Amino acid sequence: MAVCPSNPNVIGVSNPRTGRSDYELFLPDIAEIAAECARLRNNQAAWCAGGLDDRIASLTRFANVLGVHRDAILEALATDTGRWVLTEMELDGLTGYIGARCSHAAAVLDEPVGGNVQKVSFRQQYVPYSLLAVISPWNYPLILSFLDAVPALLAGCSVAIKPSELTPRFIVPVQAALGDVPELDAVVSILGGDGNTGQALIERSDAVVFTGSVATGRKVAKAAAQAFIPAMLELGGKDPAIVLESADLEAAAHSIMRGSIVNCGQACFATERIYVEYAVYDAFVEKLCSLAGEIEINYPDIRQGHIGPFIFSRQAEIVQNQLDDAVEKGAKVMTGGTIENHEGGQWLRPTIIVNVDHGMQIMREETFGPVLPVMRVGSVDEAVSLANDTSYGLSAAVFGAEQDAEAVAARVDAGGIFINDIDLVGEVGLDAEKNAFKCSGLGGSRYGPDGILRFVRKKAIVHRHDKPDEISSLAGINT
Repeated sequence: MAVCPSNPNVIGVSNPRTGRSDYELFLPDIAEIAAECARLRNNQAAWCAGGLDDRIASLTRFANVLGVHRDAILEALATDTGRWVLTEMELDGLTGYIGARCSHAAAVLDEPVGGNVQKVSFRQQYVPYSLLAVISPWNYPLILSFLDAVPALLAGCSVAIKPSELTPRFIVPVQAALGDVPELDAVVSILGGDGNTGQALIERSDAVVFTGSVATGRKVAKAAAQAFIPAMLELGGKDPAIVLESADLEAAAHSIMRGSIVNCGQACFATERIYVEYAVYDAFVEKLCSLAGEIEINYPDIRQGHIGPFIFSRQAEIVQNQLDDAVEKGAKVMTGGTIENHEGGQWLRPTIIVNVDHGMQIMREETFGPVLPVMRVGSVDEAVSLANDTSYGLSAAVFGAEQDAEAVAARVDAGGIFINDIDLVGEVGLDAEKNAFKCSGLGGSRYGPDGILRFVRKKAIVHRHDKPDEISSLAGINT
């Protein structure tokens, strides 16, 4: 990504498989952003007043229309991310997610009543934020643009989405799909832009959801505080996996490998630290190394292989620096470890490293690459202590006999703890809620009922049915 020297309002976008800038993103000016926010805000009242059934019908139509535009959306996403299989999964995942959220919305948004019908009763009213800003990242460009937008729309909000300027090509075909559902197009806008666009949206919105790095999350939180609006932050992770002596090592190795290399490790929920009990350490490392030999990069054929390229070239530098730091401090690379350049794209095969400790960057800083640092531990207590020795608290995994793993899970400081697999929350995400711990986020659960309810403010309308107290009650006089 680079600003065009001849036009500062244009950003060149790089293709991760070639490293070449082959797409131009035109940046909106403040007047355009202000006009679009005003349009969305003006249309929100009718969207909300139309009722939940109409909102569900519109979103259901949108999910169907995404299929009509499928080829164009897939081509744009695949070009920006350098992967195909995961791109298909991303688009299919979004359509499935829309359907699931729509099917549960009525129960979640049912406004409760309570109190004493003879004396004082209340009705809860849910009042949506008029305009929500969604600032989304580059690793899963499509689904992370809509993961919060869909529940917010069901709640009755209008939504302005600002995707990452690193992966903006999907905007045009998805905006075309929105155009096929006019009532949804009236309350959703996808604005290509950079950090200045995001700042302008925050200043003109009633709430903001940001997904991305901790460093940028802090800036978003500060901007939101200055605008006096809530910021819901979905930030980074340094997810640990603990392998107990009682674990099924074959199953654990497959789950951890999958969780470490998915999307070239460019996922907030990726497994980035592995702690293995002493008795099974050697056998587990051997199984991981054997699996690593079966993994292929998706070069030269984007539709084949397990691992795509680094989407953001700077990320490859970060991973390389962490590997160099670890090796300099005594770590040993068992597999992978070399970033491969093919026709300008950068790939890294599964990189298993041992002899690691918490004095190394690779055990403390977010990696966002297909690296599996494995550390031997002498006890469960040591494993838990090391897993909790981090500024992150997004999620974690524990592998072992269910009773043993459950006991360990209860002691790990993270929002989602997965037993005998990786990243299970999506499979129960309409019911299970989880918060991000520590620096991994703020602002309620993205999952479960709160994933919708955090986009409304709760108003209590309270009725007095009997005679109110007289003024004499303030003086303690009985009448």
